[in-house]
Amino acid sequence: MQGRINWDALGITASVACAIHCAVLPLFLSSLPLFGINIIHNMVFEAVMVLLAFCIGAYSLYHGYRKHHHNKWPFILFSVGIILLIIKLFFVHYDTWLLIPAVILIVTAHFTNYRKCRIHDHAHADDCDH
Repeated sequence: MQGRINWDALGITASVACAIHCAVLPLFLSSLPLFGINIIHNMVFEAVMVLLAFCIGAYSLYHGYRKHHHNKWPFILFSVGIILLIIKLFFVHYDTWLLIPAVILIVTAHFTNYRKCRIHDHAHADDCDH
């Protein structure tokens, strides 16, 4: 059995984990500052989560684009979602209004990429190097 990573599944998981972190963590872990732990609205932690989502998502989408479908639509959805996440870091008063569409766009981009990879098992284009 070959140990291959499904990058779309990992990207969807990371996006859902980010959504859970942003939605549930403030409700259940609001007592963490009493213990000296502050990851709620911590700018460094939030930036690392956005960077992690970007790295996993960009690699996943690039792999699907390059090896399978050559469709830019997942990149567009993903880019708009990441831009909304970055804007959310600076406008914390609108974090819910920016977070919900960002997560929906990122998960939709991964799902679209996954679906297009399954439809086009392998597609050759002029830029295909294999």
